[in-house]
Amino acid sequence: MQLLKRIFKKETLSNYMQSDQHFAKTLGAKDLLGLGIGAVIGTGIFILPGTVAATTAGPGVVISFILAALISGLVAMAYSEMASALPVAGSAYSYGNIIFGEIIGWILGWALILEYFLAVAAVATGWSAYFANLVRPIFKMPQALAGSFNPGQGTYVDLVAVLIVLCLAVLLSGGMKESKRFQNVMVLVKIGIIILFVVVGFFYIKANNYQPFIPARAHGAYGIKGILTGTAMVFFAFLGFDALSSSAAEVKNPKKNMPIGIFGTLAIAALLYAAVAFVLTGMMNYRDLNVADPVALALQKVGQNGVALIITIGALIGMFTMMYTMLYASSRLVYAIGRDGLLPGKLGQLNQKEEPRRALVVATVIVALFAGFVPLDRLVDLVNMGTLLAFMVVSLGIIPLRKRKDLNHDGYKMPWYPILPLVAAGFSFFLMTQLRLDTLVAAAIWFVIGLIIYFTYGMRHSKLNSN
Repeated sequence: MQLLKRIFKKETLSNYMQSDQHFAKTLGAKDLLGLGIGAVIGTGIFILPGTVAATTAGPGVVISFILAALISGLVAMAYSEMASALPVAGSAYSYGNIIFGEIIGWILGWALILEYFLAVAAVATGWSAYFANLVRPIFKMPQALAGSFNPGQGTYVDLVAVLIVLCLAVLLSGGMKESKRFQNVMVLVKIGIIILFVVVGFFYIKANNYQPFIPARAHGAYGIKGILTGTAMVFFAFLGFDALSSSAAEVKNPKKNMPIGIFGTLAIAALLYAAVAFVLTGMMNYRDLNVADPVALALQKVGQNGVALIITIGALIGMFTMMYTMLYASSRLVYAIGRDGLLPGKLGQLNQKEEPRRALVVATVIVALFAGFVPLDRLVDLVNMGTLLAFMVVSLGIIPLRKRKDLNHDGYKMPWYPILPLVAAGFSFFLMTQLRLDTLVAAAIWFVIGLIIYFTYGMRHSKLNSN
């Protein structure tokens, strides 16, 4: 009983607010939209529509994106309420500590490490593929440095993926105040390039490429089940809105601006995703889209090499802004866990610029290793597992949040309580069951490792349990 009481002890909002008060409040609604759209519209729009259509859903991937957006909308309501009521760094990790207790917070933090770190690493490998396509006419990367560790294929490290992660870290180390303008401009350029693809590609759609729109079930793919499985896979594309909640401690008027940033991000992303998926599967047969750069390939096939070049540049910008936001969120997550004493190395400290520099360095090193040495397909599946677990618990957390009398909860509130929180949690759990068995096994191993770390180090060094 004493052990259960200790691991389920809850942190107070006031303690977190006091710890996070040194963060500079520099982010408004416009900046949150820049961060959110920058994160969401990255790999999801330039890679996933092609690969998921080819391997899982066919042209029906459009339905997968719409379903994912609708379910994400339910979860976004939960995140908006949490971020409004609990404006602290750490996203679901901190929410779990306050609402459920330290052990649940740790599990969520460990899930978010899986989500954020692997998301950046996966996109870095996609960025590397697009970059190689862009520079191929003038330079070809040596085989040994052009892919993740696979001696059988002659590749040992994806050097470009590692270098882009390091460049992001340098940019973030300058502080949010200095780098957010650069991020916002890049987001606007990216949206313009996406619209260019949709407009140009629309004139090359062939109706027979949509036949059949939902291919018959075969080889464990396609059919209605393929669309549902595709829905779980493309959740990777909607990661940005939950990462926004990591920035709450740096937001001006979070009760108002956090919901605007989260809902605005999701609405814009859903519209652009559906448009790109529809045009892409109309331009080429879905069976031919299982490549690292399907958007550029589709344009090259119809002779639009000039637009393909612009799209490739847009893809690089899009993935860059996605990695920027997710690496930013990763550093705030590591800071939050270090703030509570559950990770070593004084990771919960801020530097003279009021930035978590130590946490950023640790996050960068780990992400760079994943990006350089681990294959892309495994990264994407594990990212979805971490995301869906956090979505489920945060959605359920709305119920005990409403019952807390010690919290000043006068901001945004999720409608149709308690029905919608339960529906959002149920959908998230269902989508977890649609992931591949080997993904679930790998995730189980990850969480066992996390629990071992918590019980051997975190619990003994916890600041909450030292009080």
